[in-house]
Amino acid sequence: IDAASHNKVDDVRELNDSVNFIASSPGKKRVFILDEVHMLSNAASNAFLKTLEEPPPYVVFILATTEKNKILPTIISRCQIYDFNRIKEAEIVEYLNQICKKENIEFELAALNLIARKSDGSMRDSLTILDRVVNYSNNKILIKETSILLNIIDDDKYLEIVQKTQNGNLVNAIEIFNKLS
Repeated sequence: IDAASHNKVDDVRELNDSVNFIASSPGKKRVFILDEVHMLSNAASNAFLKTLEEPPPYVVFILATTEKNKILPTIISRCQIYDFNRIKEAEIVEYLNQICKKENIEFELAALNLIARKSDGSMRDSLTILDRVVNYSNNKILIKETSILLNIIDDDKYLEIVQKTQNGNLVNAIEIFNKLS
């Protein structure tokens, strides 16, 4: 359940009703995953609290969030908390590398590194970015096009601005900056 778009009291009441309704369904457990649970309104969180305090024995709730600090303390106190670390860039690059090889996509390793850095440890974001870059570049992922698509200034431009500034050529440094802007 996407709690960001189902964040009202009525949505939580519907969830509570469905929790009780599924008692007769086959299977040992029913798992409800509430994604972006921090987006629930205070009233919706309070409405969910009763079910969370005394869930039926066949129900498991998984509350997912990136902003634990926005969840009511009364809800947090009733949860087991598992913090997940961000995925290392090298691992993301390796996975993107495997995908590109499997899908016969030409790539520059530097472009995959750029995608991994931009995804900030999120595999889902890196895959989304990879998909955008592949669609934009006709199955050929190059550093220059990837930089442009992701609005990232390449290292050469930074160095050029620094060199022009150090040499006292401020007019050219500002012109480069203005073009980039």
